[in-house]
Amino acid sequence: MLSRYAENLDEFFGAHGALADCLTGFAPRSEQLEMAREVADAIASEHNLVIEAGTGTGKTLAYLVPALLSGQRIIISTGTRTLQDQLYHRDLPMIGRALGRPVDVRLLKGRSNYLCRYRLDMAAESFDGPVPQRLVAGLRRLQAWSGRTQTGDVAEVDGVAEDSPLWPRVTSTVENCLGSKCPRFDDCHVVAARQAAREADLVVVNHHLLMADLTMKEEGFGELLPGADTVIVDEAHNFPEVAQAFFNRSLGSAQVQDLVHDIRHEAVTAGWYGPELDRAGDDVRTSTADAKLTLPAVESKIAWAEAGERFAVAFGSLRESLSGLKDILDQNRAESAGLVRCGERLAAMLLVAEQILDTDDEAGLRWIRSGPRNFTANLTPLDSSTEIESLLSARSCTWIFTSATLAVKDDFSHFTQRLGITNIAMRQILSPFAYPEIARLYLPTGLPEPNSPGYTEQVVAAMEAAVQASQGRAFLLFTSHRALRRAAEILGDTPGFDYPLLVQGTAPRSRLLEQFARLGNAVLLGTATFWEGVDIRGHDLVLVAIDRLPFASPGDPMVAARLEAIRRQGGNPFRDYQLPQAVLSLKQGVGRLIRDYDDYGVVMICDPRVTQKSYGRTFLASLPPMPQTRELADIEDFFSLKDGQR
Repeated sequence: MLSRYAENLDEFFGAHGALADCLTGFAPRSEQLEMAREVADAIASEHNLVIEAGTGTGKTLAYLVPALLSGQRIIISTGTRTLQDQLYHRDLPMIGRALGRPVDVRLLKGRSNYLCRYRLDMAAESFDGPVPQRLVAGLRRLQAWSGRTQTGDVAEVDGVAEDSPLWPRVTSTVENCLGSKCPRFDDCHVVAARQAAREADLVVVNHHLLMADLTMKEEGFGELLPGADTVIVDEAHNFPEVAQAFFNRSLGSAQVQDLVHDIRHEAVTAGWYGPELDRAGDDVRTSTADAKLTLPAVESKIAWAEAGERFAVAFGSLRESLSGLKDILDQNRAESAGLVRCGERLAAMLLVAEQILDTDDEAGLRWIRSGPRNFTANLTPLDSSTEIESLLSARSCTWIFTSATLAVKDDFSHFTQRLGITNIAMRQILSPFAYPEIARLYLPTGLPEPNSPGYTEQVVAAMEAAVQASQGRAFLLFTSHRALRRAAEILGDTPGFDYPLLVQGTAPRSRLLEQFARLGNAVLLGTATFWEGVDIRGHDLVLVAIDRLPFASPGDPMVAARLEAIRRQGGNPFRDYQLPQAVLSLKQGVGRLIRDYDDYGVVMICDPRVTQKSYGRTFLASLPPMPQTRELADIEDFFSLKDGQR
């Protein structure tokens, strides 16, 4: 079987092959063909594979072509909706043309992406009073669209903002879905989408849906994987974090308030609402508000012990009020599927509240995410690798994990250990880009240690000089929002800084990126959200400057707990967790610069530890082979040369 694969792959990826006929600008890449052969071999011999493919390999086509040629049933999981849409709407139809036949593909999204007919029917009555005037037009638009749509995919809707309060009222969640008891079950868009996915040759999902299927946490899931021969996990560097989150137990104030609202609505509809239920709902609302008052009114993560006795007592009172509401609800004898589902949600919340309150701190991390209006209490296991490995090995399919950032130097152990997997082939394919000719690594001199007073000010001054050399066209990436805000202040007040300044938080991410590409000489300031998943090709981006090595903050309670757990097990927290995580994050940030063969540019790392500390060699050895310089003049000469060749 492999020889037939190899023959077909050579033809497909050749200079005069099917891909060249269908894809404008296609050129053969030995690295792409190498990866395609590795994927084909894994599929044919049914062995698991983790493969890092450097930027420019063309990894998407390198796994799609052998997957489709195999004739197997394939699931592809991505980390972002953007890549999901790209695969479904662009790449797979193109490969279908190259194959000379259509490909039976389905795109399956999370349930919040589909209209819930039942909740739409109830939407007008779900408000406490008349529908707010500002939402009337949007609701009418949704009602009209519901009669036309074949898929129920909310992406079809124009004229209703993504953050409109209407969406939670006309889509369902795992908690409030009535499942097979729903009166609109027979024409449910989610059910139809899942049924179509079960019958398709290839299904495109995201990591959250894949984990829902693995853990069977949703009705209707647990039905995709049993029929799959191979699962390909793209953007796999994000998968361990997503998988870990599925073992988290959480109870949030917004979740509680939504339940109380739904109980009232369902009880009124069933003709069962009365003073006793009203008082019980008020008790829950009051205890939820009391718990929030004990916490900061800003975005923060707080360890349970740091939240103090007042929060622990208030959270205990919330559990008691939920228990009182359950007692009232259990007395209901009305035949109402909605109230039955509310009762199940309430029982699940009570169980989580009890787990959070009663769990020993060494068994898991208890922590709170607090915001301006809401909070979420969490119980997170410190290591779920054993559970994740059990889920993966229980499925009789081949697993292929791929990304541009999985290895520290050439070591994949940090990634594989987080998933608990041991029996897996590992391959690393380097980028085909000629980094020594098209890129430079600039490590400026004279900057203090990152914790020194005035560090951000000195870093921004060094960045500003580099931006002048690049004539804008720069991403300035920061590891904290505080540093980003300070940098924006400094650059905004710097005489002679005449480049358009785009700052994360002043507009949606997509709009900032659109403005950056349109302006041609802009400088964009961003934090974590701009370190990955940004693909700007050409000469609009020629400088990526990074303020400091992206070590996770030890003040984050989750990070602190993981480090302590590693220490208790006899490991080295820095070597085993902090360093590899930071290296992979840095690789993601650096990867924003060179995206195509015609690109060129400079990566600037301001943190002096990369040259002064022994572990700095690990960072440098994990980056593409760019010539290093410590002198600004070298950067000026590089840009002068490359800009002159355009």
